[in-house]
Amino acid sequence: MSSDPSRAEFAAARPLAVLRAELAACRDDAALEALAATLATDARAGARELLARIEARRRAAQAEHARLAKLLALRDALARDGARGIAGVDEVGVGPLAGPVVAAAVVLPGLVDLPGLDDSKRVAPARREQLDRAIRASALGIGLGVVPVEEIDQLGIYRAALEAMRRAVASLARIHVVDHLLVDARTVPGIDVPQTSIIKGDQKDASIAAASIVAKVHRDALMVRLAERHPAYGFERHMGYGTAEHVAALERFGPCPAHRRSFAPVAQAERRFTHRPGAFV
Repeated sequence: MSSDPSRAEFAAARPLAVLRAELAACRDDAALEALAATLATDARAGARELLARIEARRRAAQAEHARLAKLLALRDALARDGARGIAGVDEVGVGPLAGPVVAAAVVLPGLVDLPGLDDSKRVAPARREQLDRAIRASALGIGLGVVPVEEIDQLGIYRAALEAMRRAVASLARIHVVDHLLVDARTVPGIDVPQTSIIKGDQKDASIAAASIVAKVHRDALMVRLAERHPAYGFERHMGYGTAEHVAALERFGPCPAHRRSFAPVAQAERRFTHRPGAFV
């Protein structure tokens, strides 16, 4: 029998398939570092490849940490200057032909662990849902503001979006101190605290990005409920936006109570549908 130590090491090593499964299952730094320590003494080519994958994950985690730190830089500077309740504010649902406009105001904790946090439009739906749960679990306060279709038609969409933001901040203020707002590209009316408007703020500031996620997930849930009441339009798929499917349904069935009649495509579809021979109004 050979006494070659390298052969003995190979025989004692855990199967690579087991090590790959352990790497796939790693969800925290401690488990990852423990596996890296095991692999560091394993000379097999497959083990070297797994160790390289761990190093790539480390680099990605460091890059994500640096990205989040940059997104929190303004919030942290304001906190150092004495602000206690710094809320990110954003709205969703300005462009759709149907459904409400929704805004959220979110105060994040001092330590933020939300990997992948970004503008809701740049996050996949499943990840948005995960982030929404994580934000709700960790936020110091969350306020929501909803402006329904009837008010959108009365106010116009621009003023309705501002009103949704105002309602979100007012709701948050009932449960948490609010002394500075970070707002995506707008100034919230009727709120007597300092505000910083940031163009493309949902891509540049973590608090605004968190608000965009919460508002988007909340509005999507409202649209799914509207789809149950008005199944002909496919709201659960396009969330009220003017997709080809949605426009075709408008042409076929005319608007329903969830549609914004102040929006030109809806008003035009209603006129065509109303004047169609045999149309029921």
